[in-house]
Amino acid sequence: MTLPESFSSAAPEPALTFRDPAGQLHLTADDAIRRIRPEAAEEVRAFLVSPLRRELESSGDLIPSKIADPSKDSENDPGELWLRHPRIDPISYPWEWTPAQWRAAAELTLRLAGKAIDAGWTLKDATPLNVLFSGSRPVFVDVLSFEPSDPHSTVWLAYGQFVRTFLLPLVAAKYLGWPLQASFFWRDGYEPDALYRALPGWRRLDPRLADVVTLAALLERKRAKPRAGAAPPPAADPKLARHILHKRFARLGKQIRHAAQIHADSVWSRYEQRASHYSADDMEAKQQFVRQTLDKHRPRRVLDIGANTGTYSLLAADAGAEVVALDSDTAAVETLWRTAAAQQKPITALVANIARPSPAAGWKNCEQLSLLERLMGRFDMVLLLAVIHHLILREQVPLSHIAELCAGLTRRWLVVEWVPASDPMFQEWLRGRDALYGHLTESSLTAAFAPLFRVVERSELANMRTLVLFERIPDHAELSSKRSGAA
Repeated sequence: MTLPESFSSAAPEPALTFRDPAGQLHLTADDAIRRIRPEAAEEVRAFLVSPLRRELESSGDLIPSKIADPSKDSENDPGELWLRHPRIDPISYPWEWTPAQWRAAAELTLRLAGKAIDAGWTLKDATPLNVLFSGSRPVFVDVLSFEPSDPHSTVWLAYGQFVRTFLLPLVAAKYLGWPLQASFFWRDGYEPDALYRALPGWRRLDPRLADVVTLAALLERKRAKPRAGAAPPPAADPKLARHILHKRFARLGKQIRHAAQIHADSVWSRYEQRASHYSADDMEAKQQFVRQTLDKHRPRRVLDIGANTGTYSLLAADAGAEVVALDSDTAAVETLWRTAAAQQKPITALVANIARPSPAAGWKNCEQLSLLERLMGRFDMVLLLAVIHHLILREQVPLSHIAELCAGLTRRWLVVEWVPASDPMFQEWLRGRDALYGHLTESSLTAAFAPLFRVVERSELANMRTLVLFERIPDHAELSSKRSGAA
């Protein structure tokens, strides 16, 4: 794929979509560049000048689009259309969302489908992969999913895809305990028969599952094929056709809301309320240290690793930063995202374990980027509060490896909370491995980080935990770049 001249200086990343025959999408550092083939260009241009596009972009539901000038490279077809979209950073994928985020993305998709029908268009694709979270808000990012509708049709062609990719993963999570993270292995969603086989007999009779699981699975088993004329007949009155489609969207919305009501509670989602190893004074001192650090250094982008329910992510957002918050506990992230969404904070919340990050996926591992590819080198400050002992004791990661990871994630600042071996949590997880880890001290931390970071400030809490502000030491390549820039 040849990029337009105006983007050729930006190093493109390997993520590339190609499954839509109408076009491809390529990422640069700041933009998403969409190349649309000549046979689809006219339809896309019609959508771009439509009132629907203006309404959806104005509301923030649809990614903005600008027509870009293609390069004069002979490889480009003169009939192609090039679009530039702002890059949403970081890209997030459905297997990193909580149930509430799935619901928000599904409701956005249904809302757009309904508005499209009223405006003479239809949404031909309905998959979570067409939605990204910009901060806490879902945004639809695929303009190629819109096409002119048949005003008499009562069929939504994307219905099956919506059920497989949005609804059935939530149903499986609610009734079978299948984690939403498992959707990573199912690009086109779950088949109804897979859920039918797993559900107990009495659950298959649930009216809320009858059409999307039981009846669909039975038809699959009988290998039933639509006969000629079996499809719903077109409606003579376009108003009636729209009414039927809106009723279908409303039913899907009701099913989504019910399926997304998954009991979300865990030890970690109530950690701050039950953390007996913190006194009120300790908690206040910790927050004060982080708040003052944020106010003093004013990072533009912050990564909060092990964010839990978001206390420090919210502090960073209040200090003016865009925040990416990671935690492996779904219930904690659910609480964090709900808070950020309610307060309209610029916090992107992801269910992710930094020690076992989401891998690259898709064809040749190039369709979806790994978590670390999306995070490396994009933050002015990283918060690693009460996380290192998890990495040491539970993941058995050496301190030097943790330092290397942090140096790759942050461009400058790193805030670490060191938990001493005498701490109750450290002792609980030590489990007789004193010879391996019982000797570790704060000096072990600073020695392991010394080749990459220097200590700027430290503060010891009454519970003997220590907060350390590190500054990253620029490597030779960065120093050379800065010097050449100054010259």
